[in-house]
Amino acid sequence: MSRDRAQRWTTLLVTTLASFLTPFMGSAINVALPSMAQELSMDAVLLGWMATSYLLAAAVFLVPFGRLADIVGRKKVFAYGTAVFTVGALLAALAQSSTLLIVARVLQGMGSAMIFGTGVAILTSVFPPDRRGQVLGVNVAAVYVGLSMGPFIGGYLTQNLGWRSIFSALVPLGLLIIVLVLWQLKGEWAEARGEPFDLTGSIIYSLGLVALMYGFGLLPALSGFALILAGAIGLALFAAWELRIAHPVLNVQLFAANRTFALSNLAALINYAATSAVTFLLSLYLQYIKALSPQQAGLVLIAQPIMQVLFSPVAGWLSDRIEPRIIASSGMALTAIGLVLLVFLGPATPLWAIVACLLLLGVGFGLFSSPNMNAIMGSVERRFYGVASGTLGTMRLVGQMLSMGIATLLFALYIGRVEITPEQYSLFLLSAKTAFGIFAVLCMGGIFASLTRGNLR
Repeated sequence: MSRDRAQRWTTLLVTTLASFLTPFMGSAINVALPSMAQELSMDAVLLGWMATSYLLAAAVFLVPFGRLADIVGRKKVFAYGTAVFTVGALLAALAQSSTLLIVARVLQGMGSAMIFGTGVAILTSVFPPDRRGQVLGVNVAAVYVGLSMGPFIGGYLTQNLGWRSIFSALVPLGLLIIVLVLWQLKGEWAEARGEPFDLTGSIIYSLGLVALMYGFGLLPALSGFALILAGAIGLALFAAWELRIAHPVLNVQLFAANRTFALSNLAALINYAATSAVTFLLSLYLQYIKALSPQQAGLVLIAQPIMQVLFSPVAGWLSDRIEPRIIASSGMALTAIGLVLLVFLGPATPLWAIVACLLLLGVGFGLFSSPNMNAIMGSVERRFYGVASGTLGTMRLVGQMLSMGIATLLFALYIGRVEITPEQYSLFLLSAKTAFGIFAVLCMGGIFASLTRGNLR
């Protein structure tokens, strides 16, 4: 095996392991939420913030760290990110209050931003364009392996060793990735080395995004609307600032001048906003309404990511040969059908019907994700790979934030700030079905964005 080829496959191994790490954590925690709520006395809204705090931190830092990686080196930022994520996992395992646990989740979000702002960019830098879809498909499959193993292993650990074991189990894996990066990964990949870092733009962007996302979580309170308005103004100021300077943290002109880049990112945002809270809601439904144990709930939830694992590499390979928008749009359509079916969820819905919906969602998301990622990374120059990777990651995380925000808002409207007990089960079910309906409408809009992006080749 030639040195270049060995370097490519080593890079694929390291980035694949890291891509497994963060989604595994997220999906494993979903089945542990009722146990966390019981031990730390967390109400329904605070429970939603367990995921939201992580997503908010990751979304805020993704674009700045993606740009910083283009300047100082992607390997360096990738390694530091894995270390920060691992420390956050250790602190979460030791947390004795919901406040400290959320702080640890914020730290994990920062580490995740550093990992996902660089991993895809490193892969795209190392592999030639005609192999890009294939390796991105493998990378996406690793994400879904993490998602698929998370509910089962997380349920098993929670039931037998307690929810803290989920966090502590990831510490050795994080240390292994750091060792492999420092020992085996060669090169830094810093095509923008020497260019200045836009600190002012990064601060404006971060503050605007925090206000927007945090405000969404406070709805329907008046302060929530005020923060959303302040966040929107902040992001508008950020866009104006970025257009004025020579070396922006985010090249806003990419969205105006590159139709494929802009609409592919919009499609990603909509897709994640329509799907990310599904596992969260179904995990609570299976344990509260169906009275399943965490381990049993994990076995049901594994259906969706298994399909994503199977279909993502195939979809990535196809996107090297067929226009990505065709494959991605087909996946989005299947996802919309699965969400419509979940609107009819009820206390008597058989488990096989829930599994069938999850299988359909998994196929749809598997067909969408890697072709859409291929379209985004293939539409920009090499020196923008870090920014494109960070932007894609931001769309994913903001979409996840919006998805969780919708679920949390509906909890606040229907249930209120109380723990979910049998008296609230009917209200919980109503809020979940309303969320699935909103997600289905969003997904239908995403099909239009995906179809109209134009051809990559």
